Amino acid sequence: MTDLIDTHCHIQSAGNSAGERTTGEIWAKEASLTGDSLIANAVADGVAKMICVGCDTGDSELAIDFVREREHVWASIGIHPHEAQVSLDQDVLSAFKGLVDKPKVIAVGECGLDYYYNHSPKEAQITVLEFQIQLALEAGLPLIFHVREAFDDFWSIFDKYPGIRGVLHSYTDNQANLDEAIKRNLYIGVNGIATFAKNVSQLDVYRAVPLQKLLLETDAPFLTPTPYRGTINEPKRVGTTAAFLAELRGETLEQLAAATTQNAQQLFGI
Repeated sequence: MTDLIDTHCHIQSAGNSAGERTTGEIWAKEASLTGDSLIANAVADGVAKMICVGCDTGDSELAIDFVREREHVWASIGIHPHEAQVSLDQDVLSAFKGLVDKPKVIAVGECGLDYYYNHSPKEAQITVLEFQIQLALEAGLPLIFHVREAFDDFWSIFDKYPGIRGVLHSYTDNQANLDEAIKRNLYIGVNGIATFAKNVSQLDVYRAVPLQKLLLETDAPFLTPTPYRGTINEPKRVGTTAAFLAELRGETLEQLAAATTQNAQQLFGI
């Protein structure tokens, strides 16, 4: 079968006290899981490439350092909407901007808007999102978007910037916003949530994603797929989501694997 690509994970902080706090706390629960063991586990299970996604400036620096000398991994630099308020300092933004040209940086994100938690004020989220969109466009890089209960504002911002390439990470929204995303040529990232979704309309959305726009991801260490709920998620579990989606959508696993891998290669150049 075609090797799979995990287009969104946070393994750079596994076995490391640095990085984004919540992610690090989860990895710390299982000391045997290190960045290198996670890569080895993934490759052994047919996941040949992984994108390590940053959530703030420090976490992005960690991702860059992690991928530099390792095979199978690349970095995306991002400021998550939860971190927008504390990242507004011009020195912080300047330092972040300096990361875009580092080796093996292939995307900007995870960035976006999250009005579900509102850990940062909306105005700060919008400012930091627009900063990252402009940076990605200047660098010719795709974007990894996190959007939760904020699509009305997100689409109005998105449409101000022609030429955006990117993916809606961890998509769980409705058919209407899926249609808007496809109209704008965005890819759709699907992870373990699909395997434990109970809402029929949500499953219908996963069926409706065009195969040529579908990307696989884990969001490891979060969102472990069924039947592994209760354990820490790993990039190797992307195959579990792939198998679930293939059955749900009436495709063979080989068809889905080949298409999603090609999609990831086209978007991210890996």
